[in-house]
Amino acid sequence: MAITDWPVDERPREKLLNKGPSSLSDAELLAIFLRTGISGMSAVDLARHLLTRFNGLRPLLEASQEEFCEHLGLGPAKYAQLQAVLEMGQRHLQQTLAKPDAFTEPNHVRHFLTSRLRHLPHEVFACLFLDNQHRLITYEELFRGTIDGASVYPREVVKKVLSHNAAAVILAHNHPSGVTDPSPSDERITAKLQQALQLVDVRVLDHFIVGDNDVFSMAEHGLIN
Repeated sequence: MAITDWPVDERPREKLLNKGPSSLSDAELLAIFLRTGISGMSAVDLARHLLTRFNGLRPLLEASQEEFCEHLGLGPAKYAQLQAVLEMGQRHLQQTLAKPDAFTEPNHVRHFLTSRLRHLPHEVFACLFLDNQHRLITYEELFRGTIDGASVYPREVVKKVLSHNAAAVILAHNHPSGVTDPSPSDERITAKLQQALQLVDVRVLDHFIVGDNDVFSMAEHGLIN
């Protein structure tokens, strides 16, 4: 049965408009993105099939172009459309952080960093550079690889801080393992960065570790002086 033959209040698009996007299942949301099904499968049926093949929505969203396009009903055009949607979501979160009161709500920062770092297969060290009123100047990913004293260079972080004329920073990196507990090297490099930035009168507000389903705040756990 085609979706147009369904009762109006059960059609994904109409359901979204009437009840909001949170009322939809993963399959219904994906069906709206797909727009059409294929021969013998409605858009919702195809969405359910894809979610089963990818083992969930997140693996589908994080799939490489090659992995994405080898599945039924998908192709380069859909992949490009998906990447555009994901990038718009990230830019929306970044603009949210630019609002004057953004950093009164820590979850804004968590959501943004999760969108940027959670899916990466390698460790990335990043900084949120803030002005003297703690408004976002910019976000930059600075180093890749294992996050320890050999791969994160305090001198380079200080140079970036000065180039952006930042008054404060929030540090962040991801753990591809999914576990957010800070390692001894995480704590050491945080202390080194605090010491280096204190010399130029720049405060480290927090260091977030992004895992699979959690974001660890060093400040909330008393690990930021």
